[in-house]
Amino acid sequence: MEQETFLYFSYGSNMLSARLCAPDRCPSAKPWGVAELPGYELKWHKISKKDGSGKCDIVRVDDQSAKVFGIVYEIDRAEIPALDRQEGLGKGYNKTEVEVIFKGAPLAARTYEATNTDPTIKPYTWYRALVVAGAKEHGLPATYIAELEAAPANQDSDKKRHDEKMALIGEAGA
Repeated sequence: MEQETFLYFSYGSNMLSARLCAPDRCPSAKPWGVAELPGYELKWHKISKKDGSGKCDIVRVDDQSAKVFGIVYEIDRAEIPALDRQEGLGKGYNKTEVEVIFKGAPLAARTYEATNTDPTIKPYTWYRALVVAGAKEHGLPATYIAELEAAPANQDSDKKRHDEKMALIGEAGA
């Protein structure tokens, strides 16, 4: 019998509960806590089809000391189509299974890896702020949060979009 839920490893803006758990996304999502994805680095090079800016991606590297921190969420299987849609499955991201370290033990989880990247693009400041807010919400290590905050970013020329996205942080109380 298939399980009614699945585990999702979020490493970008979906770490922010207010974003992932929105009614049109995955309202059933329950955060389990912080996990590490060893042998990967976080990049901001996924090309957004919506606004052309950079979004987060995980990239496997040879350095086994490298790791990406993120949040493991438990989500109802019925919300898989909503998560696939929000993650841009087939339109910039592919679904993949990874093994994260959660509470000191390996744990299998679903995540998404970018298929359309450009190393020269940068995220918008509001996107970086969403990622940082999610990291702070869940208590990721301070040094990792500082790395996220230091990522180069561009100001969005669409002030309305900027303000709408930044409002999510206020709603989250971050």
